[in-house]
Amino acid sequence: MSRYYCHDHPDVLTLRSPVLESQPGRVRLAEMPFYPGGGGQLPDQGVLEGEAGPVGVAGFESIGGRMWIRLQEPVELAGEVEARVDPAFRQLMRELHTDLHVINALVYQAFDGALVTGAQMNADGTARVDFDLPDADNDRLRALEPVINDVIRQNLPVKQTYVTEEEAYAEKGLLRSRSVAPPPTSDGLIRVIEIAGLDRQACGGTHLDATGESRPVRILKIDNKGRHNRRIRIGLVG
Repeated sequence: MSRYYCHDHPDVLTLRSPVLESQPGRVRLAEMPFYPGGGGQLPDQGVLEGEAGPVGVAGFESIGGRMWIRLQEPVELAGEVEARVDPAFRQLMRELHTDLHVINALVYQAFDGALVTGAQMNADGTARVDFDLPDADNDRLRALEPVINDVIRQNLPVKQTYVTEEEAYAEKGLLRSRSVAPPPTSDGLIRVIEIAGLDRQACGGTHLDATGESRPVRILKIDNKGRHNRRIRIGLVG
């Protein structure tokens, strides 16, 4: 994949861009500020506004390596448009994704390098992350809640870097998923999210600038999903 604009400019939520291609109900822009979704994170919501007025964004679709924006109406856009990301929804996804990284780090450290088997963030402010934990005590997992919130209160900086694929596979613990890894950029790099003093792992999603920008977290439920799979469900408080 190529680098997303939102990775290099995470605080830019409004962007004017020329239309490269347009068909009824979808359009391709030279640049877009939206995160198209992936890795369990929902795609950004927002609008495009051209000469005929605003039209809602319905989703995103990669065709032949080119990212198309699907529209909520069967219109064709031309010229230059203004793309606007819904700030509240972006913030929600940034909070949930950063919080899942905190949980991931704590489980990885406390449970002998347990790997992630799935994750999902939801529009209602809840999320879940699944781990390969065949023999884990659920009470130990529940006991992580105050530790998670302590990390949030510490307001640890969160930053992104890039490493080569070779470096990513050579660094122990950088790739945490049992089955998938973030796709490399067009120049062969892997994006890494680092929470200062706590965690460092490959990821393609959007994140906070510091853990303290998240609301507190509550562990809602822990499910046994099969012999090897433990699911931690969380929700933002407030």
